[in-house]
Amino acid sequence: MNRETRVRFAPSPTGVLHIGGVRTALYNYLFAKKNGGKFILRIEDTDQSRFVPGAEEYIKSSLKWCGISWDEGPDVGGRFAPYRQSERKDMYKKYALQMIEEGTAYYAFDTAEDLEEMREKLKEAKANSLNYNSITRTSMKNSLTLSSQEVADKLNSDEPYVIRIKVPAKEDIRLNDLVRGWVNVHSSTIDDKVLMKSDGMPTYHLANVVDDYLMGISHVIRGEEWLPSAPLHVLLYKYLGWEESMPIFAHLPLLLKPDGNGKLSKRDAAKHGFPIFPLAWQGEGEDAELKGFKEEGYLPAAFVNFLSLLGWNPGTENEIFSLSELVESFTTDGINKSGAKFDIQKAIWFNQQYLHEMSIDLLAKEVKHYASLEDLICSDKKAAAIAELMRERIDLLPELISKGRYFFEAPSTYDQKVVSKKWNDTAKTFFLDLKNNLSNLSDLSSEAFQDNFNTVWAKNETHSGTVMQILRVAITGEPGGPDLMKIMELIGTKEVCYRIQNAINAFDATS
Repeated sequence: MNRETRVRFAPSPTGVLHIGGVRTALYNYLFAKKNGGKFILRIEDTDQSRFVPGAEEYIKSSLKWCGISWDEGPDVGGRFAPYRQSERKDMYKKYALQMIEEGTAYYAFDTAEDLEEMREKLKEAKANSLNYNSITRTSMKNSLTLSSQEVADKLNSDEPYVIRIKVPAKEDIRLNDLVRGWVNVHSSTIDDKVLMKSDGMPTYHLANVVDDYLMGISHVIRGEEWLPSAPLHVLLYKYLGWEESMPIFAHLPLLLKPDGNGKLSKRDAAKHGFPIFPLAWQGEGEDAELKGFKEEGYLPAAFVNFLSLLGWNPGTENEIFSLSELVESFTTDGINKSGAKFDIQKAIWFNQQYLHEMSIDLLAKEVKHYASLEDLICSDKKAAAIAELMRERIDLLPELISKGRYFFEAPSTYDQKVVSKKWNDTAKTFFLDLKNNLSNLSDLSSEAFQDNFNTVWAKNETHSGTVMQILRVAITGEPGGPDLMKIMELIGTKEVCYRIQNAINAFDATS
């Protein structure tokens, strides 16, 4: 009998959503949509000690920016609500108590001092493991070593306790992972993880298994870092009698540093100056200010396209995919086992491709947005013209202004290589004659500017190549750029004359 495809992205609001988390959400979303299923957002906020205000909203805003919508979740609802684990707190304990009754879990009353003493003894004995497991539990303070009366007395006196899973001493635990194939782990390598904490909150291990079962999750697609926990989760499904409903697992490859040496981290991003978060974040401590792809000027479609190929291969030479095309093409067979190197230059390349195809109307809105951030006045007509001229010349959206500031302001510096090479008496005479020709004219079209330019250089019996680049530097400060005559049309005849005179003064001063 075929199960409905139901997948979930279950982030913890303990900080900023890393690019690896966004990729996990994306792959879950693509898998759900490809298979006509449901994508669920579930907030796993059982670790209240690490809760970060604003993190949940950041997660949701990040997914929305990427175009990833959820069918069920906080603020959307669904038949398995609520979708925050803190609001489901009361339902977890009964499953932990069920496991105690059936002998697959137990109460543990050990204090922090008891646990530290255990670890010290194991260190002294040069034990291979310092964990609370099938061997060490026999000498600890728990319901396996205490009498029934002692346990009852401790519970009645409200002595703090946790509930731990009772991992079998000698058992092979197997799971068939969609990405990695069969995974076989011996139970002796697994410790008796805490299922319920002393504050009454479940740990991730219990809560995520219970929620996945109750919410009918068919596939668990998550990061490679959760692979060591998978055998424990398999045990939980077995102990709770849910083996037949256990989801199919798929553990995604790590995102690696640009050199491929280790997992991509915030430190790498800070060191090399590139973003690894979808949106910027203002926080505290080491997260005081984190760069975001959005604020750095990446288009969401380009970001998603770039991200989709970090660990997945479509099996074709094609690299450009819209979100709907990704849905159509995505299969778990294409997910790689090995880690994927993060390459910011590739991200920039994707952004270039999408910018080149962006409509002038949409890009003009971006021109106005970035101009307004710097209090620069820009009409709709001017914004559209700048968008047309700059579309093929930028990598990131803020460059519409940073590379095109000359559309709004006269240059304060000039390319000195061109000035030293091209500024001479011939160029100065050309500048003065061009300025005189233009000074009494109203704003001209680019064609009219070109006619005046041609007239003056012909009169001076020089070649256009002799003066064109130095004129560009005078108007923009830069040695290259879009069609100079169109730039002059945009800034207007009066401004052109003003900049020519400024340049004459500046070039003479440095020559």
